[in-house]
Amino acid sequence: MSRPIWQPSPERAGQTQLAAFHRLAAERHGVGDGYAALWAWSCREPDAFWPLLWDFLGIIGDRGARVLERGATMADARFFPDARLSFAENLLARRDDAIAIVAVAGDGARRTLTFRALAAEVARVAAGLRALGVTAGDRVVGVLPSVPEAIVAMLAANSVGAIWSLCDHDVGLDAVIDRLGQIEPIVLVTAASRRTAALVGRLPSVRHVISVGPPGPDAPDTPDAIDYAGLAAEHAEPPRFERLPFAAPAFVLYTSGTTGLPKCIVHNTGGQLVQLLKEHRLHYDLRSGDRFFYQTSTGWNMWYWVVIALAAGATIVVRAGSPLRPRTDSLFDLADAERLTHFGISPAYLAQARAAGVKPRLTHQLGELRTILSTGSPLSAGLYDYVYDDVKRDVCLTSLSGGTEINACFVTGNPTGPVVRGEIQAPALGMQVEVFDDDGRAIQRAKGELVCTAPFPSQPVGFWADPERRRYLATYFERFPGVWHHGDFAETTPDGGFVIHGRSDTVLKPGGHRIGTAELYRQLEPIDAIEDSLAVGQTWHDDVRIVLFVTLRDGAVFDDALERRIRSTILSNTSPHHVPARIIAVPAIPHTKNGKKAELAVRAAIHGEPVTNTASLANPEALAHYQSLPALRR
Repeated sequence: MSRPIWQPSPERAGQTQLAAFHRLAAERHGVGDGYAALWAWSCREPDAFWPLLWDFLGIIGDRGARVLERGATMADARFFPDARLSFAENLLARRDDAIAIVAVAGDGARRTLTFRALAAEVARVAAGLRALGVTAGDRVVGVLPSVPEAIVAMLAANSVGAIWSLCDHDVGLDAVIDRLGQIEPIVLVTAASRRTAALVGRLPSVRHVISVGPPGPDAPDTPDAIDYAGLAAEHAEPPRFERLPFAAPAFVLYTSGTTGLPKCIVHNTGGQLVQLLKEHRLHYDLRSGDRFFYQTSTGWNMWYWVVIALAAGATIVVRAGSPLRPRTDSLFDLADAERLTHFGISPAYLAQARAAGVKPRLTHQLGELRTILSTGSPLSAGLYDYVYDDVKRDVCLTSLSGGTEINACFVTGNPTGPVVRGEIQAPALGMQVEVFDDDGRAIQRAKGELVCTAPFPSQPVGFWADPERRRYLATYFERFPGVWHHGDFAETTPDGGFVIHGRSDTVLKPGGHRIGTAELYRQLEPIDAIEDSLAVGQTWHDDVRIVLFVTLRDGAVFDDALERRIRSTILSNTSPHHVPARIIAVPAIPHTKNGKKAELAVRAAIHGEPVTNTASLANPEALAHYQSLPALRR
């Protein structure tokens, strides 16, 4: 067993909502002590676990008698088939004058909305949508930055039973059309800008445009656009909610589209509510009155993860603009100013803060901060050290991993247990997570494919325009028949936790040895000269060789001494198979808009293959340097 880097006091652990739920499960169902026992029971007895969870969370709606209709395969399972509920109704359960939303603009301007005012705004916009003829199953979409209007529009659409989808306002026009055009929306909610007319012109299904805020500079008038502020302005009734079946579609998310158009993933109403509220309240101990923030854009699935915190009665904080502006420590300023209890930041941001010498423990209060959350890419052991050495010592650092595909977590936090550096604490309750070898056999403490072997409520409805679910089944259930294959390269640990080694489609296989790219990145963190890095496999002489690209900090030089140090560090801490065949200094590393290293795009570029997902990149111009490097031809 590893020595914990942090552990809650017995008093703190015992006061968590997870501990309260565990006591209830012990009383009602005889569940034994320890998280492992609770997790095992939650997977072994879904017909007992999920109803108990529903009641504990106080889900509003008609649960119905049946819990799980298993179907012929895991993909056919249906949870709570008799239930009827509304996602929005649960998020708007609180109706007092406490602050529900704090919105901070890129220029620092701050707006707030109370729970009472939020419910009134949703009721008004929902009434406007009904007046426009929107009904259950219609698609209402937004192209908006991280502003309260995006949250209101989503909840209003859900209130009338419509299907919602959202794109970031900063995403290129083609990328927006590639996504929203597939689902044929009838209402578009967008901030007026120069491209609004072009957007409407390329979405022929749109009948109504709702314009948010004053037009931007040089923005032409959009004919027949409806002003958001004036929509059903006289409406003063409480919100009404269409309660739909548990599996009814609620919203559509998108894959990054590494080949062809992005896949449109349809997420269900009940599964999203139950899963995300379970995570917030049990795995992160989020309570009514807490203040929750996660660094995200509206185009990432984590935006929904933020909004669902309203169902816990928490205040949510949203922020537009770069996390590094106006300074590298701006998010820590936000944490102090808003007295955050839960602070979600990416590994990339933590790495940038560490590189810039930011030490919030010395410069910020962070007095009410209990939990730091991180996802988007693996959180290295060195960043655990940074958090506890330089950010805050008494905090639960919660690394988590799931995906857009399920909009939930497979492995996540345990606020009653220890934090071990470099490890995700535990599998999520109700998620039968395992690691398989290439032959589909469960393995322990070895690297393999992350899978889920039993049904879970947030399995997607499917892909849009895939009525027989052929693409959906091929994507997630074909690799290991009857088992959800997530595409992460992972291993279990002796502490009951997990280590994620990166996406399995970017696993490096020199000489057949499977190496996760995150294994290399961890070794480079102590080398001060390196600012960023990216590793890919290059096809070479009927095999694959590892190519490592690095960018350097200001003043650093890539010379023989630095290259020797990189190779020596990797060899000393891993194996000879991990040592790159080529190490190349480049001007920039391509990243997605969510901060992930664009490994697949670089791999395609060095092989002379088309890169079809440039719209998802924050800096697509960086790819040009990778397409004709002499070092890759020898």
